[in-house]
Amino acid sequence: MANPFYDALALLIPLVLAIVFHEVAHGWTARALGDPTAAEMNRLSLNPFRHVDPVGTVILPGFLALVKAPVFGWAKPVPVNQWRLRNPRFGMMLVAAAGPGMNLLMALVSVVLLGLLLQPYADAEPVGLARFAMDNLVNFLKINVFLALFNLLPIPPFDGSHILEGLLPDGAARAYASLRQYGFLLVIGLIVVLPSLIPGFDPVGAIIDKPFAWVMEQYLAVLKSLVGA
Repeated sequence: MANPFYDALALLIPLVLAIVFHEVAHGWTARALGDPTAAEMNRLSLNPFRHVDPVGTVILPGFLALVKAPVFGWAKPVPVNQWRLRNPRFGMMLVAAAGPGMNLLMALVSVVLLGLLLQPYADAEPVGLARFAMDNLVNFLKINVFLALFNLLPIPPFDGSHILEGLLPDGAARAYASLRQYGFLLVIGLIVVLPSLIPGFDPVGAIIDKPFAWVMEQYLAVLKSLVGA
């Protein structure tokens, strides 16, 4: 029998961890590139309570899961001052890329841990705490891959928009950056509002589904090699 509390816990724990590592990666990279703002504000901690945004980390992901929409969220953004970076334009691109890069690294960590966990269960299903750990790690893998690809979309304020902005000529970059103030409304419109009004309208899925499936195949190939399947 399905247990909603179990399912929610097995989703929320990996989601919070994935978002926190994503945000802290931005701060670590910014500090390495000359901007200590996040460190000065004591935001380079892995303590989730310093990063959790009630709406972005709990309420919105829970609502999206409930309506069967793509689950995403955010933590309180780690502060980055672009103009304190040694190379503001290129540095900001690296800071932006660090979040998705960390998610892909965490996905690999989840695969390795899954491999170690499943090795003793070649002929049986894990039960109890082992089952709970497996479900969390599977969700951690999927969430990290999805967050990495989702955040690379060139839609303000996602990380992909900072990368694209750094590639554009100055005038075009300024015009593009001006869209950031409307970014949240644009994202909600594309992910929640329009799909609910237009049957079959799923622009995010159309862009992400195939890359997601391909990346997952690579990680699962690593997992199979670890468990000897």
